[in-house]
Amino acid sequence: MYRAPVDEIAFTLKHVCGLGDLQQNTRYAELGDDLVDAIVAEAGRFAAEEIAPLNAVADKHGTPLQDGKVTTPPGWREAYHAWIDGGWNGLSADPESGGQGLPQMLSAAALEMWNSGSMSFAIGPTLTIGAVEAMEKHASDELKAKYLARLVSGEWMGTMNLTEPQAGSDLNALRARAERNDDGTYRIFGQKIFITYGDHDLTDNIIHMVLARLPDAPAGTRGISLFLVPKFLVGDDGALGARNDVRVAGVEHKMGIHGSPTCTMIYGDDGGATGWLIGEENRGLACMFTMMNNARLAVGIQGLGVAERAYQHALNYAVERKQGRAPGDKGEGMSPIARHPDIKRMLLTMKSKTQVARAICYACAHAIDMTNIADDDEGRTFWNERAGLLTPIAKALSTDFGVEVASLGVQIHGGMGYIEETGAAQHLRDARIAPIYEGTNGIQSIDLVMRKLPLSGGTQINGFIAELKAIADEVAASNRPEFGATADRLNASIRDLEEATDFMLSAQAEGRIADALSGATPYLRVAGLSLGGALLAKGALRSVSEPAARLAERTLLARSFCETVLGETAGLKSDIVLSAEAIQAFDAEALAS
Repeated sequence: MYRAPVDEIAFTLKHVCGLGDLQQNTRYAELGDDLVDAIVAEAGRFAAEEIAPLNAVADKHGTPLQDGKVTTPPGWREAYHAWIDGGWNGLSADPESGGQGLPQMLSAAALEMWNSGSMSFAIGPTLTIGAVEAMEKHASDELKAKYLARLVSGEWMGTMNLTEPQAGSDLNALRARAERNDDGTYRIFGQKIFITYGDHDLTDNIIHMVLARLPDAPAGTRGISLFLVPKFLVGDDGALGARNDVRVAGVEHKMGIHGSPTCTMIYGDDGGATGWLIGEENRGLACMFTMMNNARLAVGIQGLGVAERAYQHALNYAVERKQGRAPGDKGEGMSPIARHPDIKRMLLTMKSKTQVARAICYACAHAIDMTNIADDDEGRTFWNERAGLLTPIAKALSTDFGVEVASLGVQIHGGMGYIEETGAAQHLRDARIAPIYEGTNGIQSIDLVMRKLPLSGGTQINGFIAELKAIADEVAASNRPEFGATADRLNASIRDLEEATDFMLSAQAEGRIADALSGATPYLRVAGLSLGGALLAKGALRSVSEPAARLAERTLLARSFCETVLGETAGLKSDIVLSAEAIQAFDAEALAS
């Protein structure tokens, strides 16, 4: 059974990740703590009572395709319509389009709980929210008037169509084509694969955002345009018309997220699907990245959501399952396995990694919100760069942690974890996709090292490191013995991050790009672990006015993470500095021949 950790979520928003910065802005003048608590509590109730009970059902049922139509799992449609009736789809959308205009931080908190309820359920609305963001920023007023309000409400859902069989991470290879019509519309032709919620029975219409090339487009990504292609054409009066020339050709049989239909879509079998340009011709990638950047944070939140669900599942099992005698137990019979030191170690690791993922994802959402409310160019640049720095960390570390936590959950269940009936395996199967899609975690690492570290001449990353040092200094100055070696281990990890950052910036400045790329993945983990340790410590420091049990729990969590997991950074720094030559000497093609 899933129970939303609403108290921890609200505390992290308010006291760790800076929600108060937003509440002081006139844009959110009415967003008091009571309203925040009410929103978080209701989102948690809906996730626990309406979504979570459907998770196992969806895993078993899947999304069968029959007669050209995809059917979602039992209860899915009813839950979705209850969800949109609650106004959740438009939580952070512009009020002018029917949204509630709330901060991304609250949207991130709600999204965590929906993903804990069911990752398969939450991913569909996530793509719709991305389509809304792309339209708000780039679509014409005419398209907004016809489509935006119904996407914001959730009456219609949206998709993101990038991937093709030959064009995965490299969109230079994209072949889908668009041809101009005399009336200003376009005819779209081509095949798209791995399209999440490409077809389903939840809504009467589906609005596809499709990347394609015009005949005279420049080569490469500079020649890609973005088009809005509805499943059903929409009249000027808003009524649904004829079926567009787009169809679902297949649904993938996946390792996990079985309740989410992952579709192969065919455009233009019968003369071309009618589409409308979003933004400018040949500037589609910039429009799509509006969707993708926030979608990358949303995928990080998927890792967080599954981690929380897997932790709760394992904790409940460990308390109930009895085996052997734990050290110090004097009662009759066997002990709950939760009392055994090794199980304690795993549960503590699961809980600390989950809270790290939560804090990092919320911190990233905070940076996005601060960008949106900044009232001068300097502030807007700073927070936009900070959001850019945190996004690959939030996506990659949180999804890695999602897999690691879910795997530990299986381990705690022992042999029963390998049996599907217990449900522990589903969390691991579901979590495994998150480090892959919306840009693999390797691509996130490259983005961090090659694009984000050099921002403002390295000023942004150096300022970020200085903030982590300030938290470590505050821990040391607190003189609280219950922190143990937290300050020392945190400072050591920050030094590792500093040295690794210097190496990366020097490698780029000297043209040793392969050296930088070879160490990109361990670099991101060093940055994420150091940030995670600092945020856990900050949470413990800000808990002095909390009930004693909460203060003790958060201090223990920070201490455990810093004294155990943070020890990885020394070895990772060594990998970054020393492993480049060996990696580049490895010839995989020769071994395969």
